[in-house]
Amino acid sequence: MLELVDIHTGYGRTEVVHGASVTVPADGVAAVMGHNGAGKTTLLRAAVGLAKTTTGKVLLDGEDITRLRPSARVSRGLAYVPQGQQSFGQLTCLENMQVVADGRKRGKALIDEQLALFPALESLLDRRAGLLSGGQRQQLAIARALITEPRVLVLDEPTEGIQPSVVAEIEAAIVGLTRRGNLGVLLVEQHIGFALDSAERYYVLESGRITSSGSGGAGAESVVRAALAI
Repeated sequence: MLELVDIHTGYGRTEVVHGASVTVPADGVAAVMGHNGAGKTTLLRAAVGLAKTTTGKVLLDGEDITRLRPSARVSRGLAYVPQGQQSFGQLTCLENMQVVADGRKRGKALIDEQLALFPALESLLDRRAGLLSGGQRQQLAIARALITEPRVLVLDEPTEGIQPSVVAEIEAAIVGLTRRGNLGVLLVEQHIGFALDSAERYYVLESGRITSSGSGGAGAESVVRAALAI
């Protein structure tokens, strides 16, 4: 379980997140929603150690990891997929996964597991990542993160700019993984339907503060839309 407790963070002297607390279940999804500029990405960056937490704590299975470097957080079970379908564009799809899998005891098996999760990648293994579509690159980015065998997967806008059919595939993969157990997901998402369908808990972030939270599911959509005034 990942817990963000009273997180204050930002850049330089500018505080962007003001006392946000979020709990990610050990085998479910916590979704953070809000308008552009609300501080969602900054909150995720604090969770993985890319933004300094000035006040508050980041706890992973009860262990305080607030002062650990990003690499140390990865070794303890955090994996981060930032916005933008990031990959090594000049490497093939397979090489992108091998970069992460090399040196791991189950390296080949881990790649095979991701290909089973995202079967569209199997026919693209020899294609350079820079030539993939946005949806294919996003699936590759998530696959690479999962090869690290995380306990918590942190996803920033995984459906941004992706066609609906691929959004559905990503949602099914995320929900399927959490139902297996031993994986929590911290999700930042603008697509409210996707976020709430996936989430066990939701949080609405406005101007760096949590203004609404509750149980996920389709029934929460009207509450979230009211909170966001959309």
